[in-house]
Amino acid sequence: MPAVGGIAPVGGREYPGKLTPFVLVTCIVAAMGGLIFGYDIGISGGVTSMAPFLERFFPSVYRKEELDPGSTNQYCKFNSQTLTMFTSSLYLAAIVACIGASTMTRKLGRRLSMLFGGVLFCIGAIINGFAANVAMLIIGRLLLGFGIGFANQSVPLYLSEMAPYRYRGALNIGFQLSITIGILIAELLNYFFAKIKGGWGWRLSLGGAVVPALIFIIGAFVLVDTPNSLIERGKAEEAKAKLQRIRGISTVDEEFNDLVAACEASKKVEHPWRNLLEPKYRPHLTMAIMIPFFQQLTGINVIMFYAPVLFKTIGFGDNASLMSSVITGLVNVFATLVSIIGVDRVGRRALFLEGGIQMFICQIIITISIASRFGTDGNPGVLPKWYAVIVVCFICIYVAAFAWSWGPLGWLVPSEIFPLEIRSAAQSINVAVNMIFTFAVAQVFLSMLCHLKFGLFIFFAAFVLAMTIFIYYFLPETKNVPIEEMAIVWKRHWFWGKYISEEDLPAGVEMSIPVKNV
Repeated sequence: MPAVGGIAPVGGREYPGKLTPFVLVTCIVAAMGGLIFGYDIGISGGVTSMAPFLERFFPSVYRKEELDPGSTNQYCKFNSQTLTMFTSSLYLAAIVACIGASTMTRKLGRRLSMLFGGVLFCIGAIINGFAANVAMLIIGRLLLGFGIGFANQSVPLYLSEMAPYRYRGALNIGFQLSITIGILIAELLNYFFAKIKGGWGWRLSLGGAVVPALIFIIGAFVLVDTPNSLIERGKAEEAKAKLQRIRGISTVDEEFNDLVAACEASKKVEHPWRNLLEPKYRPHLTMAIMIPFFQQLTGINVIMFYAPVLFKTIGFGDNASLMSSVITGLVNVFATLVSIIGVDRVGRRALFLEGGIQMFICQIIITISIASRFGTDGNPGVLPKWYAVIVVCFICIYVAAFAWSWGPLGWLVPSEIFPLEIRSAAQSINVAVNMIFTFAVAQVFLSMLCHLKFGLFIFFAAFVLAMTIFIYYFLPETKNVPIEEMAIVWKRHWFWGKYISEEDLPAGVEMSIPVKNV
């Protein structure tokens, strides 16, 4: 049969340069954009398990939870469309924002797009912290969503363009690491704020989003724009000086000339959105859609959004459920560090495949565990401690698998495969698809839990199996490949090679290595 994704490293150019302190600090600062996304994911799940918050804004859920807990089916106790809209409204705004961010990122630069996103997120956090009714909550969430849409569109591109290609994976995953740190900080704050007497701790949780927003805004002010973006906007001399500083050497002519050539090619593309439909961009468009689609259908956001609710559903008390979500947050952070260490050594495909298999096994075990105690009526009786420990352990193993595979690689791989002429548009599609399915999953999760019960985890396990098969056959290895030479990888692939012509390859590169058969 034809070779699948595992393809030998590209034998193209090797640009000189090193990992300089300047580029390391720059990428760390830029990656702080992940803090705002992560903080929101952690906070939104935590506050929806706080009784004072539910009593004030979602009284129907509060009545089910606090006033009549014994007669409520555990699967359906949090099933409220208004509550769900509070969580998922952010992603509607992010969908719209990331489309507009494409134009800003291309014409004004990655840095300004990041700055704008931080300002919008900050305003939304202030509104949420002072919210007096559900309308204010949702308006604040929409502004948070606009901010996240701009940040998620621009930050991964910035990191992939700024990083030396040999370290691109590790530096880009800094974005995902910031997301996990944001989630962990939010969960810790929820745990302590829930203990505040008077029931106003939820205001500190929601308003606290101002802090990561300010960190991101200040970072965006001090960053320099990428050489790719400067060339794209006609600032070639400034771009060359920046490239020399980034790489720590003066001999950057080969890389600079390739960037200029890529920019000249991109200027000939008047309609990048329309050009995405050309056959030569078929692999890029497919990955821009399928990777974020599958990433959201791993079920991870169900765990992270609703971890406190989920743990409460399976029998943990208020504080215990929040503490359990803190544990998963810690696992998330440390497992992401594993990905940073391994992504440029073992490659993207190995992490994708191992993580998929591990998640699939965990979801099957979690399904069996919940089914054995809750059945179909959702009334488990008294849950023993050993049962709770088993469920938390396998959820943590599942979170670890996601955190070193689909979590960071879902952002890394799409951002590093797009040629400059379609990069902003394709990244916007990537973020839009991510947000569409994040919204869809968040919107229907509580209802699906109520109707599918433990079968919900089988639903996600089926998608994990499908996405692992997809990666095995259709995603080539992209580690240690300069962005501007990524076309060579697609040309060598057993399936995508037919869409890439010799004219689409970088100048001076000849295809001397045929597609392998196994």
